[in-house]
Amino acid sequence: MSASFENARIVVAGGSSGIGLATATLLAAENAHVTITGRSAARLQEAVQTIAASAAVVDGNDRPALDEFFAAQGSIDHLVIALSGAKGAGMFKDLQLDELRAGFEGKFWPQLQTLQAALPYMRPGGSITLITAISAIAKSPGTSGLAAINGALELMIPGLAKELQPLRINAVSPGVVDTPWWDFLPAAAKADTFSQYAAQLPTGKVAAAGDVAEAVIFLMHNTNTTGTVLRCDGGFSL
Repeated sequence: MSASFENARIVVAGGSSGIGLATATLLAAENAHVTITGRSAARLQEAVQTIAASAAVVDGNDRPALDEFFAAQGSIDHLVIALSGAKGAGMFKDLQLDELRAGFEGKFWPQLQTLQAALPYMRPGGSITLITAISAIAKSPGTSGLAAINGALELMIPGLAKELQPLRINAVSPGVVDTPWWDFLPAAAKADTFSQYAAQLPTGKVAAAGDVAEAVIFLMHNTNTTGTVLRCDGGFSL
C-alpha cells in the first residue's frame, strides 16, 4: 500500500541542492507541504524560487538549533536526511585523519543529530529516509574513509527500524551522481571523471539527482518497506 503525500508535512534536511532538492521538487509536485533546510541562506532562497516549499537555515551540527526548528514544525509525516560533506576520501596511507574526522562531522553526525532531534515530532506511521553512498560497500581504493562514514550509517538502519517501529526508516545508497558534491574537481576533470564512470557502469551513464530522488520517493511511498538500504547506483556495486 502506498502512502499519499497530499498535504503531508515533510522535511528535507539538506534540501537546497543535489539529491535533497530533487526529492523536494518531486514531493512538492505531489502537493506535499515541504520544508527544506540547509546552512546556506542564499542557496535555500534560490531553491524556493523554483519549487513550492518553505525553507529554514539550520546547521545539522547545531543541536539546539535543530531542537528549536523541529519544535516549531510540529507533527511531521516524513523526513529525508540528505546532509553530506565532501571530506574523507583518499588513499589510506596518505589520508589525514583530521580530514576523515571532518568527513564524519560533515555527514555522519549531522544526519544522526537531525534524526534524533526529529524523533519526538515524527508521526508513528511516517517514514525517515537517509542518503548514504555506495562507497559503504564499493571496496574501491581511496574510499576506505568514505566507507567508514557511510557504512556506519547503513549498519544502523536495521536496528533503528526495530527500535523505532511503527515509524519506518530506510536509506538510499547512490553511486556516481552529477551533483554539487563533485564541484571540488575543475570542470574539465569532472567531465572526464564522469565519462570514465559512464563507460564502466552497466547503465552506461552517470545518474542525475532526480534518478536517486525517485528511489527516495519509492521508500517513502511504500508502507511495507523498512530497515532497508536501497542501492541506486547504476550497477556500481556489481
